[in-house]
Amino acid sequence: MKKVTLSVDEDTLRQARQYAAAHGTTLNQMVRDLLKSTVAVPRGKSPLEEGFRLADDAVADSQGWRWNRAEIYDEQTEPRQ
Repeated sequence: MKKVTLSVDEDTLRQARQYAAAHGTTLNQMVRDLLKSTVAVPRGKSPLEEGFRLADDAVADSQGWRWNRAEIYDEQTEPRQ
């Protein structure tokens, strides 16, 4: 693994270290994860294709509820419970 030197202002560095500690990780690991997630697009795939893949893989549960045009555009409609 290669070492990299970065310049970061003291306030940002302090906040980043606090954030890392609060989330049970290190600043080093946060930077590695950020870089990996930023550049880790499979060969031959565009960032847009990768975005669609990530959206398809996302876990969500609407519990069967579906959007209704009237509910979206009609300000008179009561909010969904």
